[in-house]
Amino acid sequence: MEANKELIAACGLYCGACRKYLSDKCLGCHENVKATWCKIRSCVEGRGYHTCAECSKNVNECKIYSNFIGKIFAFLFKSDCPACIRYIRDHGEHAFAEEMTKRKCQTIKRK
Repeated sequence: MEANKELIAACGLYCGACRKYLSDKCLGCHENVKATWCKIRSCVEGRGYHTCAECSKNVNECKIYSNFIGKIFAFLFKSDCPACIRYIRDHGEHAFAEEMTKRKCQTIKRK
């Protein structure tokens, strides 16, 4: 599996390590035009960004990013998407894609 920054979802998840994506059952965040239900994706696309990391808002204070569904997802999968966004801001998208590819993970895990 090769790292690809284009496979970083708007919220900071890495589609390149997702079982559904890898088994061709999902197109990934940016290519999935049916994902109109995702408000984060809609916001990012509407602003012309690739991920929330490009926005000046703190993701923990953003009402679109820190929503109820996201909190449930984070709890169930022990995911720390804000940590993914911070990693992207600090190191860049390519470094994040490489790190997630190396870890074989979609997200940075909560401790």
